Amino acid sequence: MLIRYPSDIPPSEITSRDHYLSRRQWMAGAAGLALAGLSGRADAAALSAVKSPLSAMDEKLTSKEDVTRYNNYYEFGVDKADPAAHAHTLKTTPWTVKIDGLVGKPAEYALEDLIKPATLEERIYRMRCVEGWSMVIPWVGFPLADLIKRVEPKSNAKYLAFETVYRPEEMVGQRGLLPVLNWPYVEGLRMDEAMHPLALLAVGLYGETLMNQNGAPIRLVVPWKYGFKGIKSITRISFVEKEPETSWSQQAPGEYGFYANVNPAVDHPRWSQATERRIGEGGLFVKRRPTLPFNGYADQVASLYSGMDLRKFY
Repeated sequence: MLIRYPSDIPPSEITSRDHYLSRRQWMAGAAGLALAGLSGRADAAALSAVKSPLSAMDEKLTSKEDVTRYNNYYEFGVDKADPAAHAHTLKTTPWTVKIDGLVGKPAEYALEDLIKPATLEERIYRMRCVEGWSMVIPWVGFPLADLIKRVEPKSNAKYLAFETVYRPEEMVGQRGLLPVLNWPYVEGLRMDEAMHPLALLAVGLYGETLMNQNGAPIRLVVPWKYGFKGIKSITRISFVEKEPETSWSQQAPGEYGFYANVNPAVDHPRWSQATERRIGEGGLFVKRRPTLPFNGYADQVASLYSGMDLRKFY
């Protein structure tokens, strides 16, 4: 074996400190993802992430216990506790995401290849469920826009269509003769929404890899929209010209629109959206919070919908 001493190594071959630290940060994250997958995701692994200035820093975080045990993920059951009880059956290693449609670099990408070029960030976001409850969650991920730029969308790609994995043998809620939804779960964003800096592909929360019940190994987070837009366990992203179908709009088009922007002035047909209950704030006399337009992100995103009738395009 050839041993090279410092004096033998030309400066051009010496890795810069910044590059070394950046690569080390990614390797720690990738190793965490792999370890979590090998363990069946019963326990999350640590992720290294930089703090993002886009975080809602003035908000108290919802407890990790609530974030990981109070979930809507109907592929594992309709009760809030069902995902934590049943999601361990989903195998997340290896994982690939198919990127296709109107794009210059279509391929079946391994998860690690999607993450490798990215700098992981911690983003503290408010999350508002269409059911009238909310949380504040410290996600770890990278901007969706970064991925879009890498795969080179064509000029006629106007929307992104997302698809959740379909594995009824591993996802108990996808079985049966009377499904809650048409599987697989599908969602979509307009291209300018997808390119917005707040749109995030999350691979972790609370500094650790995502647990299965929260959408492992990769999910979408769009904090100005109701939570059902945040599709989990993504297995396909298609670049398309026309507005794609979305699962809840298919199920109840009079209740759940394509845009799903948080709007306290537009009620759900069966309940008001003017206020919300923050999970973790218990007690008989705790007041409901007023719901903010675009979930408090109006300054950043309202311009995306300039001139649109937000009562019609709900």
